[in-house]
Amino acid sequence: MDDELIPISALQHFLYCPRQCALIHIERQWAESRHTAEGRLLHERADSYRRETRKNVRTVSAMPLLQPELGITGVADVVEFHAGNGREQAFPVEYKRGRPKRHRADEVQLCAQALCLEHMLGQEVPAGALFYGQTRRRKDVCFDPALRKLTEATIGETRAMLASAHTPIADYDARRCDACSLIDLCQPKWASRGHHVAQWLQDQLED
Repeated sequence: MDDELIPISALQHFLYCPRQCALIHIERQWAESRHTAEGRLLHERADSYRRETRKNVRTVSAMPLLQPELGITGVADVVEFHAGNGREQAFPVEYKRGRPKRHRADEVQLCAQALCLEHMLGQEVPAGALFYGQTRRRKDVCFDPALRKLTEATIGETRAMLASAHTPIADYDARRCDACSLIDLCQPKWASRGHHVAQWLQDQLED
């Protein structure tokens, strides 16, 4: 793990579940599921760098992002540049497989992209959008002070966890855990009861 930069995607993982974030970004574990496969297919169109202009909107796909002062880096799915008032206004768009969530993890990920764009372009980025594959609709997101504060706090908390190189103990929640592609690797029901990995391995050998 780089001491200076953390991936923007880690912020979304952390807010969804700190243990999931640690499994992916500390232990380098991953598992494909139907949901992650659908998400990967949704991103394919935006994952190769290209530029196009339609009706005064210039669109850049797979745009590299960096904010060295906050220590974050990543790639924006799409950044739209809307012409007006003599200059272009950046508007990031992040693609998601499912539908709008109750938590704000997706919004924090998008806000972090905006913070990078503000640093890179020297302009305020007041809003962006999340495009959800299930609804086929955009959800506009305003980068207000509360969301910016949450995003910067999440950056600090994520950085501290990754620097510790410690994977948090599982805290099983059916709605969150049962939808996670890492559930078989995480074993949240079992691990949340305080069992040790060595005992789990022994149980598997005995079975």
